[in-house]
Amino acid sequence: MDLLQSYKEKSDEEDEEQQNPTSTSSPPSSPDSSPPRISLPSKTSAPKVDDTMLALTVADINRTLNKPIDPVQHVVAFNPTYDQLWAPIYGPAHPYAKDGIAQGMRNHKLGFVENAAIEPFIFDEQYNTFHKYGYAADPSASSGNNYVGDLEALQKNDGISVYNIPQHEQKKRKLEKKNELKEDEENDNSGDVDMSEVDNPASEDWLKKNRKSPWAGKKEGLPTELTEEQKKYAEEYAAKKAEKEKGGSGEKGEVVADKSTFHGKEEKDYQGRSWIAPPKDAKAKNDQCYMPKRWVHTWSGHTKGVSAIRFFPKQGHLLLSAGMDSKVKIWDVFNSGKCMRTYMGHGKAVRDISFSNDGTKFLSAGYDKNIKYWDTETGQVISTFSTGKIPYVVKLNPDDDKQNILLAGMSDKKIVQWDMNTGQITQEYDQHLGAVNTITFVDNNRRFVTSSDDKSLRVWEFGIPVVIKYISEPHMHSMPAISLHPNSNWLAAQSLDNQILIYSTRERFQLNKKKRFAGHIVAGYACQVNFSPDGQYVMSGDGEGKCWFWNWKTCKVSRTLKCHEGVCIGCEWHPLEQSKVATCGWDGMIKYW
Repeated sequence: MDLLQSYKEKSDEEDEEQQNPTSTSSPPSSPDSSPPRISLPSKTSAPKVDDTMLALTVADINRTLNKPIDPVQHVVAFNPTYDQLWAPIYGPAHPYAKDGIAQGMRNHKLGFVENAAIEPFIFDEQYNTFHKYGYAADPSASSGNNYVGDLEALQKNDGISVYNIPQHEQKKRKLEKKNELKEDEENDNSGDVDMSEVDNPASEDWLKKNRKSPWAGKKEGLPTELTEEQKKYAEEYAAKKAEKEKGGSGEKGEVVADKSTFHGKEEKDYQGRSWIAPPKDAKAKNDQCYMPKRWVHTWSGHTKGVSAIRFFPKQGHLLLSAGMDSKVKIWDVFNSGKCMRTYMGHGKAVRDISFSNDGTKFLSAGYDKNIKYWDTETGQVISTFSTGKIPYVVKLNPDDDKQNILLAGMSDKKIVQWDMNTGQITQEYDQHLGAVNTITFVDNNRRFVTSSDDKSLRVWEFGIPVVIKYISEPHMHSMPAISLHPNSNWLAAQSLDNQILIYSTRERFQLNKKKRFAGHIVAGYACQVNFSPDGQYVMSGDGEGKCWFWNWKTCKVSRTLKCHEGVCIGCEWHPLEQSKVATCGWDGMIKYW
């Protein structure tokens, strides 16, 4: 038994040693056991973490991320999320809410209801009550029974406010006011009302008796005498008005003395015929026109550039020229080739000239804002017209019975029509958006076409200021010169994109896309375009001093002549001599080819 007991104790000790190998124990008694082990403390490179603080921090972050921001605090110590910013504020129930504040905010059309300390109606009621009666409810009191102000008035009025006056009180006040008005009327009428005049509505007494409004009884004061200053002003105003209403005479433009000088040998020949009378043997030599080849003659008399030339109608034995030296000259073409007469009546450069049908009179338009109607033979100014604006083009109605009708395209976008017999403006065509450059009569003179700086063409019925056709395309350029084909079916328009466009004068006024004349350089210059009398050739000057000729049928360039130094602004084909052409330029020369 003792041996068994000792063996059991040994086995228990061995079990304890195996469970605690690091603890120091006595060496084993048996010789076959392993050598003793040295125990070392364990090491780790990870930092020490306080588990308690970590758990608390995580819990705090979760709570922060879920809870809404307190609207009272002014500083947010962390970066809030979208959910936090828009989280509902949980607190006391909203006054209009069923299930908390969020539902109450949803009820409002703006999605937000701001709580006010006092309703505006209640505030106004108490404010006005205090100003009228001297007392108001105390807003600082917990219950609404406490008042501030005049407590005696409070007891006297039984605590009423301005908005809850009893009905009987309101009626009483109305009666009092009515009685006061009656007393005032009686006081007014008692002393100075004449009973005999009461029935007369024109009298003051009738007004006093029947006065119903604050303005009744106030009659307009009788006009008193004007002061000296008022009289002077009235006279000046009347004089200005009378001056404005005067007929369209030359007072609006520059006033220049009209002069004319005759340069020929004699104004009448031995038979008593005038110098403007056409020669009897002037006839068209043949029906076909030929292009000019050489330079025949030069007329030089203008000291500055020549802006326009016009042959005498039908005969072409005289040539009229408008110069930038403010003079108009007429030249002999048929015989001597000299200057016959000079017309001086403009203060500035002459822009345009136009003969009457018989050539005995002509119009001139100048930059001095005047339009003058001249007698070709005597050189006298028959009449002067002006609107105070620069006329760019002048035309007489081509009908023989309407030679007294003058049309002028002005710089203020209007086409003005005068009756030269009366000197009055009879019509204004006001639709253009820019200065009017040309006027061309078409359709047996029942209509006319105008072009303008607004890059459009407009067709008008003569005498009616309504546009019947408006032509304007994005690709169109300004057209400063237009000429009518001899057969009256086509218009040639000089376009500032260096080409001549052809429009039909039929009902539709369409652009003829098959006919287009190009090659010359006219951008920036109002170079005149013209036709030969038989319509076979189209011609135009250009900015380089050349005169171009195109074939009407083929649209090809037939000939080019170098005519002038500088710009060749105008060109005219002689009406009878089919192979002769006159050109004018800014070099002051008029050349005959």
